[in-house]
Amino acid sequence: MKRVFLILLICSSLSSIVNLVSAYNVPAIFTFGDSIFDAGNNHFNNNCTAQADFPPYGSSFFHRPTGRFTNGRIVADFISQFIGIDLQKPYLQARLEILNGSQRDYPSNGINFASAGSGVIPETNHDLGVTPIQEQLQQFQVLVEQNQINKSLVQKSLFLFESGSNDIFNYFLPFDPPKLNPKDYVQAMLTEVASYIDQIYKLGARRIALFSLGPVGCVPARALLPGAPVDRCYEKMNVMVQNYNNGLESLVKDIPIKHPGAVAVFGAVYDIVQRFRTIPIRYGFSDVTNACCGDGTLGGLMQCGKEGYKMCPNPNAFLFWDYFHPSEHTYKLISKALWAGKNFGIRPINLKTLANITSSIMGEG
Repeated sequence: MKRVFLILLICSSLSSIVNLVSAYNVPAIFTFGDSIFDAGNNHFNNNCTAQADFPPYGSSFFHRPTGRFTNGRIVADFISQFIGIDLQKPYLQARLEILNGSQRDYPSNGINFASAGSGVIPETNHDLGVTPIQEQLQQFQVLVEQNQINKSLVQKSLFLFESGSNDIFNYFLPFDPPKLNPKDYVQAMLTEVASYIDQIYKLGARRIALFSLGPVGCVPARALLPGAPVDRCYEKMNVMVQNYNNGLESLVKDIPIKHPGAVAVFGAVYDIVQRFRTIPIRYGFSDVTNACCGDGTLGGLMQCGKEGYKMCPNPNAFLFWDYFHPSEHTYKLISKALWAGKNFGIRPINLKTLANITSSIMGEG
């Protein structure tokens, strides 16, 4: 009798584990942003010169370049794996496959619209042929309005947003002086983000995650800017970043008030990364200053993979993979903090809790 009871208990426990594994109520992820999220859209854009579709990008995980601006996976990839769905294709790849007949429909696990080099200000890096947030949103809107994406799928999906680093970095470029003061410039950025939120809500988004910018003033590429310090972070830049991040968190707090049925979270990526920089050894880093792959001061004067670049032997020990972007190890740690971390890194709830919320609570159809 004891043996039968034990078997029943084990079966019950296994059933609970299986239910936990498959309990997430998120069938798809839709991602918008810049190079932190770009999974290869720029690679499929022949008019775009901001590219990472050459070695050694992708070398640590995919073992080939994928258009991601790191040595492996990015945050959207890790979150997909935590939820248990396939990695999302770049929108331009999915569109090409439908146009050439190799696929009949857009993927049901979501789409990645992010474009490296883009910003929330439409003019940011326009000369590089990147796709700003407004155009990314338009691409998504067309698919929803043409019923190429199921509207009930949209309501159950997770929406990830991260953009603004390029806008703020470009503010400090010497050859194109900004017309606005730092405060008004940040406000102009936040106005664009507020418009993005309103529009994705109208299109059916109900689970919305806005991620803060990391400490942009600490990227190795600051060595390219005249007058920027290289022995410490560029505080003027980080002050703008923090002001933008504060505004972003305020927008997140307003979402449930302005948009009934929506649940929003703020990912405090800045604070997460600053913790890595403060106690690097705890997180497996031996270098939180220089790029693993690049050349010149801080490894920040040349893009990884360009002629004459140098590469470190252990990318996982570096916070930065190239002159602008984190290593896969950094992305993995950030993703874990966003997925199951505490209030310090993501609030008011983490992504795991957001993914577990049932449709009935959110008023989804």
